[in-house]
Amino acid sequence: MHINKDTIIIGKNVVLVPYRKEHVLRYHEWMQSEELQALTASEPLTLEEEYEMQKSWLMDENKCTFIVLDKSKYEATGSETESMIGDTNLFFANCDDKLCAEAEIMIAEMWARGRRCGWEAMLLMFMYGIDTLGVKQYVVKISYSNRISANMFKTMGFEEISRSDVFQEITCSKIVDEAWASWLRTCLGDFKVQTGFS
Repeated sequence: MHINKDTIIIGKNVVLVPYRKEHVLRYHEWMQSEELQALTASEPLTLEEEYEMQKSWLMDENKCTFIVLDKSKYEATGSETESMIGDTNLFFANCDDKLCAEAEIMIAEMWARGRRCGWEAMLLMFMYGIDTLGVKQYVVKISYSNRISANMFKTMGFEEISRSDVFQEITCSKIVDEAWASWLRTCLGDFKVQTGFS
């Protein structure tokens, strides 16, 4: 999505940066993992296809993507690629409005799991969607086997709206209201959204 191509979001423990060409090789390496393919319902791509996907996502007005960096590692190394731990996405089914978004989070690096990096990155993405894109409802689709994500989104206030035995996934939803937006801000504390980043 073009709107976030120069945006960086800085939280307590993670930093979100736009998905750019220099991130593709590391991302491609992650997506060779059968575990991550299963958790994200993804098919493996060639490296060339991954570069093409990154370019198309940048131009796609219905997909907002950020790479998740470990903040302490990023501050120590100054390298985005060395600090990459995952990604977070918003998908918009309706081209004409951005009121409802399907949200995704992936923490690919094993060492970064269990440290609430995914939690913080997802909350930052929710706030960006509310404040910048005008999102009024979030939807998440979670594999039956992904108990960690199911529990996380339940704690965030999502409620199950349907199940698909065919796709082996649960769909959950959260309507954005002022109380929930206030809760997000309280959970996040001080965070910064900077534009003009390149």
